[in-house]
Amino acid sequence: MKPTAEHNEKIAKLTFASVYPHYINKVEKKGRTKKELHQVIEWLTSFDEKKIKELIDKNVTFQTFFEKAKLNKNAELIKGTICGYRIEEIDNPLTKQVRYLDKLVDELAKGKTMEKILRNG
Repeated sequence: MKPTAEHNEKIAKLTFASVYPHYINKVEKKGRTKKELHQVIEWLTSFDEKKIKELIDKNVTFQTFFEKAKLNKNAELIKGTICGYRIEEIDNPLTKQVRYLDKLVDELAKGKTMEKILRNG
């Protein structure tokens, strides 16, 4: 399944603050911690806990969130399917970056070890 232009636009306008509580709920429901979630976000984006809070407080869109991010050099090692989309086949860079984050959160919730989630090659 390929994301449509409308789907890409919707993702760009979605705010990180609106999705963040869902990330917290998803990982905590499965016995993982907010600290682990922040570790995963920091690995992907270089945002520490203070910066994550600042971006939430500013209610930034995913577009702005990823424009400010310094994406991990190993992010392209994130592969697989998330929300019905095969990450490797997503052409839109922003949609791909959001799906990277979704995939990492999903792996955290599924109990994968940090070593496997943080693909340090």
